[in-house]
Amino acid sequence: MRSVRVAVFPAAGLGTRFLPATKAQPKEMLPLVDRPLVQYVVEEAKAAGIERIVIVTGRGKNAIEDHFDTSFELEKMLEERGKDDLLAIVREVSDLIPVSYVRQKTALGLGHAILQAKDLVGQEPFAVLLGDDIVDSKVPCIGQMMQVYEERGNPVIAIQEVSPSQTQQYGIVAGERETDGIVRITGMVEKPAPEKAPSNLAIIGRYILPPEIFDVLEETRSDSGGEIQLTSGLATLLERQPIDGYLFEGKRYDAGDKLGFLMATVEFALKRKDLGRDFRQYLRTLDLS
Repeated sequence: MRSVRVAVFPAAGLGTRFLPATKAQPKEMLPLVDRPLVQYVVEEAKAAGIERIVIVTGRGKNAIEDHFDTSFELEKMLEERGKDDLLAIVREVSDLIPVSYVRQKTALGLGHAILQAKDLVGQEPFAVLLGDDIVDSKVPCIGQMMQVYEERGNPVIAIQEVSPSQTQQYGIVAGERETDGIVRITGMVEKPAPEKAPSNLAIIGRYILPPEIFDVLEETRSDSGGEIQLTSGLATLLERQPIDGYLFEGKRYDAGDKLGFLMATVEFALKRKDLGRDFRQYLRTLDLS
């Protein structure tokens, strides 16, 4: 069994839930306090031991590439003005991890986006991280899943308990709970109505997948909306090999939703040593009645 060394970041979506803010900038570049969403997810992968990443981009996503590239003009200006602290921050981003890019010319679903990374990933297991899901945890969420993969050898999907009324917002799994947060998945369905959901265990945007998923996705038919859904491909993969669900440790924020994004912004700011105290004092002055 090969270790997980590469991670794929699908980032070609249109970000319509944040219009008009995302009309001219990628949703992934929206700032959570002072770092773009995509950087939090890349840093999670780096902290877990991932060696290189593949970002699947689309039209209008050049800002993502620029963010992780070297900015000679900015670095020179900061150096000349003696702003060494800011210079270090800028260089830390560009030196974070080796990044490759591949383009999804048309947004045809998450499964289709992952399929675009086939040639850059090769024949080895890989991680998938979605920028909409920000997970705050002591041990990186994807790192927890990599440990499960190394111990059991099966593909791993991050799952979380949600309210039964929310099942139609997620892919939902059926399965049998084992020890240490592991669920042996027996089935999955995309966005079922509450009365048809097999459980309240929702699929969250973290995956450890085998290279065989690429062949499966190539065979997967598009849905009624013309998209290739990853959940459909995983359901086919499940017929061929076991898949583990993992109830990860940590707090997940749905940063692809306006309310979730605001909640993440407030809570991340409160945890900052340079901002937390003053921000907390400010919040106490608000009349929330």
